[in-house]
Amino acid sequence: MTSLSSNSSNSSNSAAPQRARDANTTFVLVHGSCSSSLMWAPVQRELALLGHRSFAVDLPGHGFDAQYPAAYQAPQDLEAWAAEPSTLAGVTLQDNVDMVVDIVRRVADHGPVVLVGASLGGTTITGVGNTVPDLVSRLVYISAWSCVQRANPIEYMQDPEFGANLLAPLAALNVGDPAELGVGRANYRTADPKLLAALKTAIMADGTDEQFRSFLNLLQPDESLAVMMADARGHAETWGTIARTYIRLTDDRSLPVAMQNRLIAEADALTPDNPYDVHTLATSHVGFLLKPAEVAGILDQLTV
Repeated sequence: MTSLSSNSSNSSNSAAPQRARDANTTFVLVHGSCSSSLMWAPVQRELALLGHRSFAVDLPGHGFDAQYPAAYQAPQDLEAWAAEPSTLAGVTLQDNVDMVVDIVRRVADHGPVVLVGASLGGTTITGVGNTVPDLVSRLVYISAWSCVQRANPIEYMQDPEFGANLLAPLAALNVGDPAELGVGRANYRTADPKLLAALKTAIMADGTDEQFRSFLNLLQPDESLAVMMADARGHAETWGTIARTYIRLTDDRSLPVAMQNRLIAEADALTPDNPYDVHTLATSHVGFLLKPAEVAGILDQLTV
């Protein structure tokens, strides 16, 4: 099993062959649930300062294709919004994978591809690894779902390693019936101070209130249930052949570090000859975006 001891962003030998900076690598960055390419801006700036190319993906129905109904605006009409059909209801994990596979095929013409996923974005990059392992030089999971034994995040959430998460009290953020809508719908524009404080504690306890509100305004309210419930397991003969890195976030209370450790251990057991290269940052679930130089430093030192 890979050691879970902390590695700093400059722990790799500076003379290591074929570092990412030397190989014209493109970092393809995949966001998590209710997010978009915009979340990656701090990391992309730091990668650019290190001389790297990067491409931040907007998964189907995200970014400028996201749905922000009038009933979600201020003043809100929660009753009307609860019944509003979602444009994400028909989006599947395979749709996400297909989009990123197309991007990987195109950028691979220009050099090695390192595929980076955060949170739920891990399920997409695993699917890409299953599909085009020959086109991906390395997979990087940043406190991301890397499923092996269980099929998807929803199944893992029933297990003890997920018990330290702080998401349960946030059920009051939900609007509408997920089974009817086909999406989880969260009211990130709530004015309830207790809910906002609980959400900050769960996802960005290490940020200021201003930073938390800035991040909150990047989020979209809907996320497809089909994406979260699809079979997202990595296959040893495809995904398992790709070099992979896991960046553990020890202060994460959305995807607890105990679950991150389990995901790492399961993957290493599946492919013992190709274990995770593990790095550690002391941040919350999205707090790594507040330390973009450290994240970029880890990526910079990866071999491809």
